[in-house]
Amino acid sequence: MKQSTTMHLVLASALCSFALPASAQDDWPSQPLRVFVGFPAGSSPDVLARVVTEKLSERLGQPVVIENRPGAGGVIGIQQMLVSAGDGHTFGTTINGPMTTSQRMMDDTGFDVAEDIAPVTLLATSPLVLAVASESGIDDLEGFISAAGTEPDALSYGSVGQGSGAHLTAELFAAEAGLSMLHIPFTSYAEVTTSILGGEIDAGFMAPSAALSFVEAGTMNVLGITSAEPFGQMPDVAPIAGSAGLPDDFRAELWNAFIAPAGTDEAIIARLNAEITDILGDPDVQEQMLGMGWQVAPGTPEDMAERIVVDTEMWGAVIDRVEAQ
Repeated sequence: MKQSTTMHLVLASALCSFALPASAQDDWPSQPLRVFVGFPAGSSPDVLARVVTEKLSERLGQPVVIENRPGAGGVIGIQQMLVSAGDGHTFGTTINGPMTTSQRMMDDTGFDVAEDIAPVTLLATSPLVLAVASESGIDDLEGFISAAGTEPDALSYGSVGQGSGAHLTAELFAAEAGLSMLHIPFTSYAEVTTSILGGEIDAGFMAPSAALSFVEAGTMNVLGITSAEPFGQMPDVAPIAGSAGLPDDFRAELWNAFIAPAGTDEAIIARLNAEITDILGDPDVQEQMLGMGWQVAPGTPEDMAERIVVDTEMWGAVIDRVEAQ
């Protein structure tokens, strides 16, 4: 894996100027835009992309066509975007995995994040919650950590597989809390939830929307959330950060972003960033995304470049820890 400083410099150098020449304003877009999404139609990343691109089309005066290319956790979509690059009208949306962990988890993704991809903006973030069965008698984070104690694997947790977001989040939590928990992989979040409620495993990190109905039914307790601030779907759940001895900067979120092939005209990136930022400022868009479990998180291309660097380092350290076990 390349040094983070090298990645940062390469990303930053691609973002150093965002003046918008009149020619770019006059001539672009001159044809429909294609946006590659590495997940199936109807999936959460797909629906989120459509919310944004529908309004982007209205603003740009050109159709914006979603091209679904599912596979390899979103990697295929980025590969297809890069194959079709070069016309200034081809882009993509992606979750964080292909940008931060896939190059550690796969033999060859077919692209280098720092060299081949230009950040446009983060779109939204989605945290996870630490959930246990109500029958466990564990009501808060302090109680969970106490139950785990100092014995290895005293508590078990489920995820949707080795290297998944829930798995790495649990390992990050365990490292920061000084715990060692037993990982039980499943094939779906439904299986994780069923196993928690049935007492087969002790806990799991999952999307707030996946836990919400069980919390309302009184069968599941949520002990904390992995975002830095409270989340709109569960505003009463306190962040894990700063709680029960966890560091104040603890954060583990899924994020979704709008990207371009490296070499895309800086004026185009600036225009897209401005338009998408304005779209994400619409209260109706914010409400629609929150209903899907996403909280809007627009920012500059530089902000996104920095997030890639920080998250790549953070998750890389977690992967190192898992591989060393």
